[in-house]
Amino acid sequence: MSRHLERDMDRLQSSILSLSSQVEAMIDKAMLVLCDRRFSLASEVEADDDAIDQEETRIEEECLKMLALHQPVAIDLRRIATVLKINNDLERVADLAVNIAERAQGFGQFPEFEIPPMLRDMSIAAVNMLRRSLDSFVHLDAQMARQVRMMDNEVDDFNIAIIDQLQTTMQQHSALVAPALHCFSAARHLERIGDLATNIAEDVIYLVEGEIIRHKHDPGPTVMTNKHS
Repeated sequence: MSRHLERDMDRLQSSILSLSSQVEAMIDKAMLVLCDRRFSLASEVEADDDAIDQEETRIEEECLKMLALHQPVAIDLRRIATVLKINNDLERVADLAVNIAERAQGFGQFPEFEIPPMLRDMSIAAVNMLRRSLDSFVHLDAQMARQVRMMDNEVDDFNIAIIDQLQTTMQQHSALVAPALHCFSAARHLERIGDLATNIAEDVIYLVEGEIIRHKHDPGPTVMTNKHS
């Protein structure tokens, strides 16, 4: 790798890590809107998304410029291609955070509705997946990336448990169907965030090993860390 390409790659990596941190903060803020009913934060999440969109465009343009200027090959080419994919996935995660915050505002009409505590735990698990998937990229650690794929089982299990709880709530309290559906939507968005983190991990495995494993599933055991019922 030439000195100029190495410098540009370092700058690109810093940009994608900064973007990831901003997206994680958006998820945390959206969950405050949802779980703590801090509805005033919803507008901040939307404003953050506008900034994310602009940064996503800037990073994409930087990647394309590097491809044209340096004409990288082999691992360097794959690294830039991986950044392009991660960049797109992070923008999609930001959109999901906005959707969660928008849905959460509907709970203002249902003060008696109790948000399932597992939703917060699910968001923590999803954000942890996202963070570790970026760590695996920085360290070019395929083993860590494979661990992220396994972590998706826990997020999926949270989703199933939350849906079961919400279905029971809707059956027992017809007046709470609307807020239960809002929670159902939030859980689905968090599950999707886990899926996007898995996509990033799979791209890292391809980057490091040259193996395309998307659409292959590891059937390993799942350990639930949540104690809520």
